[in-house]
Amino acid sequence: MNREIKMKLRQAYPRDGEGIREIVNTYASQGLMLPRSLSSIYENIRDFRVIAGGDRIMGCAALQVYWEDIAEIRSLAVIEEIQGEGWGRALVDDCLREARALKLPRVFTLTFTPPFFKKFGFSEIEKEKLPHKIWKDCIHCPHFPDCKEVALIRDL
Repeated sequence: MNREIKMKLRQAYPRDGEGIREIVNTYASQGLMLPRSLSSIYENIRDFRVIAGGDRIMGCAALQVYWEDIAEIRSLAVIEEIQGEGWGRALVDDCLREARALKLPRVFTLTFTPPFFKKFGFSEIEKEKLPHKIWKDCIHCPHFPDCKEVALIRDL
């Protein structure tokens, strides 16, 4: 990777939608995360933060508020070229910072890679203990009803 390109974590802009979809769906095609449609990304663009390197989106994550006391970190992905450099950690930290600013006491995630989130103090929880409202997205999931994602939660 050309390190002359300055990378920056920032709020996503609507023009970032295609780049977010490309990253997320690359990993989704490998079975590592769930796919996102472009319309879903645009509808939720204010939830996203990105790692931008010049005009290229190199990482993303979203914090989606579900209820007055809980939010989800979703669509966390960093391109392979910059993995291991702390950008995934920066995205999670930024989501947690925003959750604290919103006075949310809990954040959860559904993931195929629980060890990554456990490094941030998340612990496994039975999916059934999460609010039913979160299952609205499950109906559209290609893995429904045989979900293999692991639910993790963290108190803030």
